[in-house]
Parts: sequence; structure tokens; C-alpha cells
Amino acid sequence: MIYYLILICVALIIIHILLNYNQKAIMLRKIPGFKDTFIIGNVLEICLPPVQLFSSVRQLAKEKNGIYRFWSFPIASVNIYNPEDIEVILSSMKYHEKSHAYEFLKPWLRDGLLLSSGSKWQKRRKILTPAFHFNILGRYHASIVENTMRLVAKLDKAVGISVDIIPFMSDCTLNSICESIMGTKLKDDTLGKSYKNAIYELGPVLVKRFITPHLYIDFIFKLSTLGKIHKKALGIIHNFTRRIINDRKKYVTENGINFFEAVEGRDDEYIMMYAKKKRTAMLDLLILAQQEGLINTIGIEEEVDTFMFEGHDTTAAGLSYCLMLLANHPYIQDKVFIEQREIFGDTKRTATLKDLNAMHYLDRCIKESFRLYPPVPFISRWMNESVKLSNYTVPAGTSCNIHIYDLHRNELLYPNPSLFDPDRFLPENVAKRHHYAYIPFSAGPRNCIGQKFAMMVMKSIVSGIIRNFELHPVTTCSDLRFQIDLILRNSEPVYIKFTKR
Repeated sequence: MIYYLILICVALIIIHILLNYNQKAIMLRKIPGFKDTFIIGNVLEICLPPVQLFSSVRQLAKEKNGIYRFWSFPIASVNIYNPEDIEVILSSMKYHEKSHAYEFLKPWLRDGLLLSSGSKWQKRRKILTPAFHFNILGRYHASIVENTMRLVAKLDKAVGISVDIIPFMSDCTLNSICESIMGTKLKDDTLGKSYKNAIYELGPVLVKRFITPHLYIDFIFKLSTLGKIHKKALGIIHNFTRRIINDRKKYVTENGINFFEAVEGRDDEYIMMYAKKKRTAMLDLLILAQQEGLINTIGIEEEVDTFMFEGHDTTAAGLSYCLMLLANHPYIQDKVFIEQREIFGDTKRTATLKDLNAMHYLDRCIKESFRLYPPVPFISRWMNESVKLSNYTVPAGTSCNIHIYDLHRNELLYPNPSLFDPDRFLPENVAKRHHYAYIPFSAGPRNCIGQKFAMMVMKSIVSGIIRNFELHPVTTCSDLRFQIDLILRNSEPVYIKFTKR
């Protein structure tokens, strides 16, 4: 019996050495990180409920100095949140490939702009960039204003009571993106509601899979309860986006829109010219690209799935936290209102693009809210070759997780980081900081293509709300309990009370 126990112990020690003392593991384990456990490495440190895991990661970031690692064979990752290391990763296309963490998004977003790489990414980026050119954004403005007015009318019916602001923002941003860059108006509210509910269901499923190693295996995941929820949610989401695409194609056909103008050599430059001349919707560009043989039906679905999610859910989250901050800081809210009065006077006219550009203080408030509560709290890249970060050599085959949330709360970059202070974004203060100290829309060549669109939507909506209502705090900053999810999502509703001005 003792003999067998000795053999088992020796076997376990050999396994531990093979898994945790190979060349890659030795290099990575030189970086400070989670507490190591015999054989399994750091895996127990992430097997926590979503709220606790978010909190645990934040605590570790405070204890470390801008970098820490995770190791559990074969999973290797390094986590960074200092601007110098982030610049190394994001400033060029050298490390442009997304990490394996994004693989779980593949069944949903497939090979759209968020997940694709190499020549495919470059080709898609060229096709889509014209839709977000400054001169084209004006085409979307009327739809955004219309949806802002609808939102104000809905909030008018909720005056004097505490309301969960997130569903209001989600409805507004979803309708805005459908009617502007997709060029399709939602005729059925239940369809949009089903789509949003499916996304809310999908987030926890993907997080649970990410922290449960045996669910990495597709066969096991598909047989699990989570796999069945995942399949049902994806069916709803994909059906929704296909309907958006088909509705727009039908509109194009019925209205006789002819993409084939007398232009020689219809290539990417032709698409750019067409977009500027026609001020077309993003979805129109994809339909045009299909007509030109540059993309197929699946390709269109990939990009629409990507932009529908990224365009509405992240913006809705950003709006919710921005409004909550203004409700909790009445002095700053008053300054926003004063700026609105300076622009609009006592009139009830809707905002023009020129008006939005004049909202300098509101712009700073939104940027500061993005600093405190970045809708996308982390992004991740794949290190296809070794790289030096914070004087540590990170081996090839490692994921590099960039924690935007922790970067934005770095005391060296932002003194008293939990304080809501829009003046941090005065030009003279911005100039003092590292270029990669603030990256709510990522940075470098793979930055968010729709960031100007998102800012336009947020300015329009916050302006419309502040002009009509005074915001009163119900949920406070200290009440927030974030959970690991696809975006920065609070574990409870975010409540605000509105009163008429």
C-alpha cells in the first residue's frame, strides 16, 4: 500500500514539474501573479462567481505594479494596465491578432471586424471605414434626434419615480443603430426585446465557459445546459440580424437604388467615393460590397452581428453610468445644464451637429464617465512572438489582457481616481498624460471604428435628457457591484429619479 502511495506521489510530482516547470512556464512564472496551486497552477483563482471574480481581479491589480500573470497549463496570460506596456501592444499591427479568449465569441460574431485578422480584417476595415467618416455621420443625425425625442417622451411618463435606466438606454441605442447605420426601422418592439434578452443571457454563459476549463471542449459544452441556452440565444440573435439585412435589401430593391454607377474599376476606392457621394448607411456599403464580389452573405451577417452588439450594448452601458454620475453630482449636472442653456436658450428646438460640437463641457463629462466606467473593461491580444513588458520577457503563445478599467484608475495617471472630475479632460490636462493612458475605444490601428458615432449618440441623448429633466440619485457609485461579463455590467439595476425642469 505504501509502495503505491509513493508511486502516486512521484507521478504527481513529475506531472507538476512537466506542467509548471517547462521553459514557457518558467519564463511566465517570473512575473508576479496569482497564488500557485500544486499541478493546477492558478485556475482556482478564477473559479469564482462573476461579481466576486471582478472584485478579486481589481484587488490583485492594486497589489501589483501594472503587470501580473496567470498560468494553468496550457493557458498562459499576462495582464497589463500601464500605458507603456499597452503602447507596445496596441501601437502597431505586430500584435493585432485577438487572443483565444475571443474564440468563444466565434459562434456569434464569427469572423467580423472584431475577431478577424490579417488581410481579411484589412479588407473589411476598408469597406466599412467610409460609413463612419465625419462627413457621413451627419446622415445618421436625424434618426438619433428622433430616437432621443422618443426617449424623452418615455421618461416623461416616469417622472417622480425611481426607474431602472438601463432598459431605457438599451431601447434607444438599439433603435438608433438600426435606423441610422443599418437604415432599417424596427417595426416590432417585441423583436428588439427578444434580441436584447438573448444578449443578456449569452453574457453569463460565455463567462461561465471561460472560467470552467472542461467547457472549453466544444463537444462537452454543447451537451451541457449552458450549451443549450447558448444555442437558443444565438438563434434569436442571428434571426434578428438576418431580418435587419433582408429588410434593407428589400428596401434597396423596391426603391430602385442602383449601386452600379458609371465608374471604372469598382474597388475599395470606388466604395469610398460612393459613400461620400451618397452618404450611405453602413449596411448599404456591405450590400454594395456583395454586389461587387468583395463580401458574401455570411460576411454581411458577421459585420451586422458585430456592429449591432458593439454599437448598442456598449453605448447603452456608457449612457447609464454617465447619467448615474450626473445624478450623483448635482453641481456638475448644473454646469451641463448651463451649457445647454447657452447653446439653446429657452427654445425647444432639436440639436444640430453644430450644437453637439459646441457641447465642450458635456464632452468632458462623457469622457470622464468612460474613464471611470469603460463599457469595454478589457481587451485581449495574442502574442505570436515573445515581447518585453515591464522588463519581463513574455513568451510567445501567451495572451495579453489589457485591463482598461484598472488603467483608467491608476493613481499615478489620475490622482484621486474614484473622483468624478470632467476637468481631467481639459486640453492642458490631457496633454500631460501618456497617449495610452485613456483608451475606452482601444487605440492604435485596431481602435473602435465607431467611436465618433458613439459620442454623437451619447451627446444627443444626454443633452436631450438634461434639457428636459433634473436627475436625482438613487443608485450611488458605492452601490455598484460589477460582474465579469461581455461589457461592464452591474449585477443590479441602475436606478435614477427624474423630475421635470
